Amino acid sequence: MEFLLLDFADVAHLQWFLFGLSLVTGIIMLMGNSTIILITKVGLDPQIPMYSFLGNFSLLEITMDSITKQAPKQKCLIVLFSQMEPQKDLVDVNFTSVMEFVLLGFSDFPNLQMFLFVMFLFIYVVTLMGNGIIILITGTDQTLQTPINFSFLEICYVSVTLPRMLVNLWTQKRHISLSACATQMSCALMFGNIECLLLTVMAYDRYMAICNPLPYPLVMNRKVCVQLVSACWITGVPVEIGQTCQIFSLPFCRSNQINHYFCDIPPVLKLACGDIFLNEMMVFTVAVLFVMIPFLLILGSYIKITSTILKLPLATGTAKAFSTCSSHVMVVTLFFGSGIITYLRPKSKNSSRTDKFFSLFYTTVTPMFNPLIYTLRNKDVLMALRKLLP
Repeated sequence: MEFLLLDFADVAHLQWFLFGLSLVTGIIMLMGNSTIILITKVGLDPQIPMYSFLGNFSLLEITMDSITKQAPKQKCLIVLFSQMEPQKDLVDVNFTSVMEFVLLGFSDFPNLQMFLFVMFLFIYVVTLMGNGIIILITGTDQTLQTPINFSFLEICYVSVTLPRMLVNLWTQKRHISLSACATQMSCALMFGNIECLLLTVMAYDRYMAICNPLPYPLVMNRKVCVQLVSACWITGVPVEIGQTCQIFSLPFCRSNQINHYFCDIPPVLKLACGDIFLNEMMVFTVAVLFVMIPFLLILGSYIKITSTILKLPLATGTAKAFSTCSSHVMVVTLFFGSGIITYLRPKSKNSSRTDKFFSLFYTTVTPMFNPLIYTLRNKDVLMALRKLLP
């Protein structure tokens, strides 16, 4: 009396990716063709045959899409979504479904729980206040838009991990739902990737300012800066949403205890069953594209900057140029160094305690020292601060 549409059941590990892809394409198709129909009916001359054909073609596209997705239109998406849970008639192995995880955090130091809570609370407050002050003082100066975007990003980044860690340390209730874990992982990776790209943009800005000072005001104008920052945000978001969906489409049949203080990729993948080779290759590829390549670009830019500075006469401000770049170099060293060790270290050398230690640098230490570095080592920010203070 009925059929069973298998759809893409033979690629069970890609169900989240296919769900997101179908949802995005469906929305774009509907909005795009509806816009064309509206424009051809209202804004264009209906007597021109091409415009009439175009409107009818868009209506046909909407009708065809509605047929393939059936009524209601979201039926295809619902089928994909339902396939994200193991189906008894499609999966031969009966996995035990994990509905929540336990973040072990620093539970191996039971006598230091209160000390860790006070320490991380202090770090979180300092981070919020410091980066908030930078946003305030640079908001009054249109020439300091990169620090304000970087500080806003740091606040978002640290707020993904530290609040939950503080709650876990205070209550000792370390449970986190599957959806909350996926959301935390997606946001942490997304903000981390954006920060890598934004640091690269900042290195390019310093390169242009020092190595090409004459065309610098024209090349790095406000419009270009806005475009570069927007590109960083737009690029980092879809990649990590897709990667997170791919990871959480895996069955988790082992322990539900994550030996970390937040849902990071390496400890979560350790709990997955089945073949995770594709996921590991995806992690490696993303790490190379968003960590290693930006780090090499930044390294190359600062080698060129150093070479240019050394050619300048001492009286022309060599010390000032070095001081301008030193704050950026400090942030880059802390952030990329710990990230490369965590994500590009050979799998055989992975250690949960080592991962937790190094991840503290790029999720906690860097956002805390960012305001100190920019206010104490950056002359332009200090000048803006003096203007703000009475």
